[in-house]
Amino acid sequence: MSHTPDQIRSSKRFLGVEWPPRAQEVSHLGDACTVHGSDDFHFADLRTVRGRLPGLHVTLYGEVITV
Repeated sequence: MSHTPDQIRSSKRFLGVEWPPRAQEVSHLGDACTVHGSDDFHFADLRTVRGRLPGLHVTLYGEVITV
């Protein structure tokens, strides 16, 4: 199921980024932002987020992308 940015639970928007379709929740802790998915993200999702946030460190671990 795909979600529009308005349907993703978030404590606040992060640079107006459109997250991958699996994104379910965006949370923040200090300067870090974690995006939790409904299932594991793929490397294509990681490349997409990195492309949308150039210059920031973006990592992928299963169903979590961290910025």
